[in-house]
Amino acid sequence: MTMLPADEEAIAQARALRDEFQRFLLEYRFGLREIETKISILREEFEQAHDYNPIEHVTSRVKSPDSLVEKVGRKGIAPDFDSIRAGITDIAGIRITCSFVSDAYRLFDLLTRQDDVRVRSVKDYIAEPKANGYKSLHAILEVPVFLSSGRVDVPVEVQFRTIAMDFWASLEHKIYYKYDRRVPAELLDSLKEAADSAAELDSRMARLHSEVHGIRSTPARVTAV
Repeated sequence: MTMLPADEEAIAQARALRDEFQRFLLEYRFGLREIETKISILREEFEQAHDYNPIEHVTSRVKSPDSLVEKVGRKGIAPDFDSIRAGITDIAGIRITCSFVSDAYRLFDLLTRQDDVRVRSVKDYIAEPKANGYKSLHAILEVPVFLSSGRVDVPVEVQFRTIAMDFWASLEHKIYYKYDRRVPAELLDSLKEAADSAAELDSRMARLHSEVHGIRSTPARVTAV
């Protein structure tokens, strides 16, 4: 058996760990791709077969290694892949931005009715906003990925928002980043007022849409998981 010098052995171990970490994240990239494909199919179908497309735009990401390591440390999760799989469900994430609140619920329903999608959890911050005014529908959806080694069920966090909600959340994120999460109270109050204004704008635009198209507006929310 050939013995490697200490520095070469450390480098070899680091490379092996890096390769294993990349393989781990690859599962989430493939899971994300499965959800992206489903959304793309829905989007194209709406464009071709319907008079109205509820999907405005879509963004997605897989957490970077640094971001994932930071979250593992912050949550006190054991630094092994099984613990990370069990403890962190938003490694892969996708955000679907819609015109109206009803679109968010409609798309959630269309995605979760598919046979190969399993709903692991739902947090309906549209029906019950956070104290700071944050509104969005969060769902952890599990999809199968078929690798050469076999089937892997991968969780993907899917967020559904209106344009107004997305604009508010983007601004809020920038403010929290600028102040390193220690935001002055007066700014927090202004953010809450802005969230209320965004919610009112959503309601007004939905009413206008209903009047133009002769649609009866009905309250929507996630009724079952």
